[in-house]
Amino acid sequence: MAETIPIDWIIERVRRNEFQLSGHAHKERQEEAIHTLEIREALMNCEILENYPKDPKGPSCLVLGYAAERPIHIVCGRAKNDWLLIITVDTPKPPKWLDPKTRGGLGK
Repeated sequence: MAETIPIDWIIERVRRNEFQLSGHAHKERQEEAIHTLEIREALMNCEILENYPKDPKGPSCLVLGYAAERPIHIVCGRAKNDWLLIITVDTPKPPKWLDPKTRGGLGK
């Protein structure tokens, strides 16, 4: 059975400030004007939407969390130092997403 990332592990890493953004996530964060504090807030109340246990770079997952009323999607995995690695971050919107939990016609 492939490994998945437990939600409790994600929240604990955020609580300990043991998370880092990839270069890609940092660029996306800036493009969508998502502040690091919003990412932290979203991760503290997130739910896993999709697991990617067979990702070639290591298990990862897509989570949905909210910063105030703003939905934020975050793909995260486990960094080599056992920190939470934030791989991508964006705001779900059409046409890719019908709503924060439902994919639209463009698929993955």
